[in-house]
Amino acid sequence: MRTVLFGAPGVGKGTQAVRLSHLLKVPHLSTGDMLRVARAEGTPLGIDAGGYMDQGKLVPDALVLKIVEDRLQQDDCRRGFILDGFPRTEHQAVTLDEWLAANDAPLDRVIQIVVDKELILQRLSKRGRTDDDAAVIARRLEQYDQLTRPLIHYYSEHGIMCAVDGVGTPDEVFDRLAALTC
Repeated sequence: MRTVLFGAPGVGKGTQAVRLSHLLKVPHLSTGDMLRVARAEGTPLGIDAGGYMDQGKLVPDALVLKIVEDRLQQDDCRRGFILDGFPRTEHQAVTLDEWLAANDAPLDRVIQIVVDKELILQRLSKRGRTDDDAAVIARRLEQYDQLTRPLIHYYSEHGIMCAVDGVGTPDEVFDRLAALTC
């Protein structure tokens, strides 16, 4: 099962992606994690990405696409994967689809976790992370709206888009997600 899980910051993508990964027995691929690993390992791509990350900017498509492509070529991704945090833009989605099609491995499902903006703000303010202050949260939600929301239309046209209500306990949300992927 090749799945993309997306939604605004604070909807629970990471938590649910890990759970789906265990259920489906495929790797959970977080672009944030991949970027942090590349940076920590001091790879050329990681060093380049780190400069953007340090400034709170989105890492350019070319860097993200290369890191994702490299990861998808690893053996553990042959049976499938859960992509978390990627693609974020229509350009990334088109490029991902082209790469997967060339490898005869198209996406099976794209799932958006939907949560009201007010609840997202409450969730993020309670996490206590340094990147969750009000200004950073507002910028991240704005970037999400501008860049990622168009993916709903893109993947809907491909017939693989669905949405899941992200309100409720983690178990309730997981049950909704599992019903879509199994």
